[in-house]
Amino acid sequence: MRNILVINPNSSKATTSMMVNIAADEAPAGVAVSGLTAQRAPLMIVNQQELDAAALEVEATWRSAQTEGWSGVIISAFGDPGVHQVRRTTDLPVVGICESSMLEAAEGGRRFGIATVTPDLADAINGKAHELGLAGLFTGIRLTAGDPRALTADPQALEAALAQAVRQCIEQDQAEAVIIGGGPLGQVALQLAPRFQVPVIAPISAAVRRLLGLMAPARVSALAQG
Repeated sequence: MRNILVINPNSSKATTSMMVNIAADEAPAGVAVSGLTAQRAPLMIVNQQELDAAALEVEATWRSAQTEGWSGVIISAFGDPGVHQVRRTTDLPVVGICESSMLEAAEGGRRFGIATVTPDLADAINGKAHELGLAGLFTGIRLTAGDPRALTADPQALEAALAQAVRQCIEQDQAEAVIIGGGPLGQVALQLAPRFQVPVIAPISAAVRRLLGLMAPARVSALAQG
């Protein structure tokens, strides 16, 4: 049995449960998924200060879990806080949902955009595209209006607002794929995907696919078949 650990840098256990369920649905037979929640963090990270603080919380959460028999780790906040710190402490594959979704969106040279709810994280998101060498394919960010925490508390309003942002990415920016930018937005990303003709990428699912590719692919395949 292979075991994936999902670390939620936000402090909401309900969000962690949602993330684990999405990851488990993407994982093949023979791969289990567990989640850990950051203890000293906001319920939802919405700005650079909170993102920076979350990196320390992710590292502390990982250190508390290292005695378990993990096969790989997913950092499940869209700024990938703590991903570099965790990588320095382990030989296991460690992926972030932002980097994973950007790499998947850009496959084959596709132009991609991001629809999200957090305007104060725009610089961090742009920085990640540059860090990955994908700035030339990145068409930019389209944002929903209003307070992000209030919006995510209303699932119907959230889906409608993000659908509009996705349409703007496609129609105004000519994006050929659109990422829904946020770990807590994981469920609505799955709901939006069937509504558009271009790929709408759910970052948690993308992170699982990338991690599986790094986790001894032949063994994972054998487990899935057996």
